[in-house]
Amino acid sequence: MIITKLRFPCSLNMCMSGSATSCEECLLIHPSCAWCAQEDFGIGRTLPSRCDFSSNLVKRGCDTRYIESPKSSVSVLQNEVLSTKGSGWTHTNVVQIMPQKISLSLRPGDQTSFELQVRQVEDYPVDLYYLMDLSLSMKDDLDTIRNLGTKLAHEMGKITSNFRLGFGSFVDKNVSPFSYTAPKYQENPCNGYKLFPNCVPTFGFRHILSLTDKVDRFNEEVQKQMVSRNRDAPEGGFDAILQAAVCKEKIGWRKEAYHLLVFATDDVPHLALDGRLGGLVQPHDGQCHLNELNEYSASTQMDYPSLALLGEKLAENNIFLIFAVTKRLYVIYKNFTALIPGTTVEILDQDSKNVIQLIINAYNNIRSKVELSVWDHPEDLSLSFTATCQDGTPLPGLRKCADLKIGDTVSFNVSVEARSCPPRGTDQTFTIKPVGFKDRLEVTVDYQCDCRCTQRAQTNSSVCSSIGTYTCGTCHCEPGYLGARCECQEGEAGSMYLSACRETEGKQICSGRGECSCNQCLCYESEFGKIYGRFCECDDFSCARHKGILCSGHGECHCGECKCHAGYIGDNCNCSTETSSCVSDNGQMCSGRGHCVCGCQCTEPGAFGDTCEKCPTCPDACGTKRECIECRLFNSGRLADNQTCPRLCKDEIITVETLKCASGPDALMVLLAVVGSILLIGVVLLAVWKLVITIHDRREFTRFQNASNPLYKHPVTTHSVETDFNMFGKSYNGGLL
Repeated sequence: MIITKLRFPCSLNMCMSGSATSCEECLLIHPSCAWCAQEDFGIGRTLPSRCDFSSNLVKRGCDTRYIESPKSSVSVLQNEVLSTKGSGWTHTNVVQIMPQKISLSLRPGDQTSFELQVRQVEDYPVDLYYLMDLSLSMKDDLDTIRNLGTKLAHEMGKITSNFRLGFGSFVDKNVSPFSYTAPKYQENPCNGYKLFPNCVPTFGFRHILSLTDKVDRFNEEVQKQMVSRNRDAPEGGFDAILQAAVCKEKIGWRKEAYHLLVFATDDVPHLALDGRLGGLVQPHDGQCHLNELNEYSASTQMDYPSLALLGEKLAENNIFLIFAVTKRLYVIYKNFTALIPGTTVEILDQDSKNVIQLIINAYNNIRSKVELSVWDHPEDLSLSFTATCQDGTPLPGLRKCADLKIGDTVSFNVSVEARSCPPRGTDQTFTIKPVGFKDRLEVTVDYQCDCRCTQRAQTNSSVCSSIGTYTCGTCHCEPGYLGARCECQEGEAGSMYLSACRETEGKQICSGRGECSCNQCLCYESEFGKIYGRFCECDDFSCARHKGILCSGHGECHCGECKCHAGYIGDNCNCSTETSSCVSDNGQMCSGRGHCVCGCQCTEPGAFGDTCEKCPTCPDACGTKRECIECRLFNSGRLADNQTCPRLCKDEIITVETLKCASGPDALMVLLAVVGSILLIGVVLLAVWKLVITIHDRREFTRFQNASNPLYKHPVTTHSVETDFNMFGKSYNGGLL
């Protein structure tokens, strides 16, 4: 599905405000701008703006045949259907991405989009290269994998019918301080080491077995291997990874297969710049350096590769890297996976007993996700992705789908926008490919930056007085000539023509808002309104505003000045001449404390409010009514007028002989009431306190009596007569009496 999206501006007509003088300039302003190339378009006193929205140009009389408004488009060049199986097909027609080739024609700023689909086919061939750390600490692991080939081939046979296996090993650079370099260690770096006195010389990387489907060969070669020894803890594994990735012919990577590189180690790797400790200052060149013995010949000449170079070469050769590391290194290598696309990490047992299950898990993890990468991305193109995975929900901003099953199909919508125009005739290309896939989408881009009417330009056209080039409805005059039709010549006459287009000496020609065409100004059109006047000095939109509204909506703008409608005054016509809003509740204009000029302007000190009705410092109520009393009762004073007094003095006036005032409270009664209240409250509080204390004491006394206290003896002792007599008898019989 291909979509072209045109985004129109929401308010301003930026096409006209841009003052474009050519078709190409117009197209660059905004993707919605169009150019009218019609010769007789807008003939008249005003200089027409040929750059506008297409709909506006049509309304203004431009024939649609002469409107230049190119749109972005997408053309599909190759679109083979997705395959369902890998093995059993010929290598050339296994398709996992659709389409395969498209062409984009882009107008700057005009966004277009296309959709691509990706499917991980079933039974796809697999190449697995096992790269093992053969430093001394990996001796137990080497013993474990001696029969790995047969077991691994059996398990992988459940996944693919086309499996090949290869083997390589590494230790570290044979230079100090990374290895033992004394002469006695050259042939046997384990010399003098009691726990394991014999081992092979230190080496960087050694390719041992090219990829083959004869798994017995793998077992044979592994059984021949012996461990070696280096000096420091980190290993030279990244040297080995890069050589295994770029030496495609010697390793035997097939084009039509998944490439798995299993990296087994029990320690951290050396990184770029570590080589300088050993005097290796030459950066890695990213090339293959295997000699006739299949050993890395540049190990002691170049530095270790950087993570960026490693990621680039792995992606370039479609290789999935699997870090098989011990548990204590998991976090370190997990961080590496964030920097190297298409990489996973799995925990390896101390003796590599779980290596087969580790590889199966890693393979299933790799096949469960699809992630897009972009190659050779042009700087002037903006790309955005929306992934639609198995649940069918669009995920804007994502270019990855996970938790997939083999055979699932996912889709991605790719939006493309050109930000600018490259040099004329420039074509760009870029590639979109899933990480680790050989399949890719090739995209060719050309730019819609030129107008069709430019190709029909007429030099020395009669329209341009035979001294100019007629292009897209306008004349481009030869040097020394000017005017809309090149009818004027520069020099003395030209200066005269130009001076006639200036209001005064030193001012801009046509006030900077028009063009001087042979003694007269042709004013530009403006999106804001009309520009007019002999020198284009006037317009109908540059007047004062009130709350953003020109002339407050109560007037017309004429040459920078508001001409107010009847009933309104002021620079921006925001003042009404009506006085009804100035009359206060007492009927006075501005409460008698100001003048009504565009609302009440309070003149009385301290007065404020819409009608100056508030005035804390003004005379009291009696003082304000004095003049009304004088005119109503005595027909005197300032308001003693037959019309003024009834109009302003509407309050009812009542005359009385004596003024009845309310008496104040008796001070003695108030004092007695307060004292009595205080005493009453005190007595009540004391009674309550006494009641609480009494209840508490009685409870404590009762509890004390019931307790068995040895210090307390009751004052009354009770004796039984029978008991005393018996005691007496016993004493007698004993001879006491």
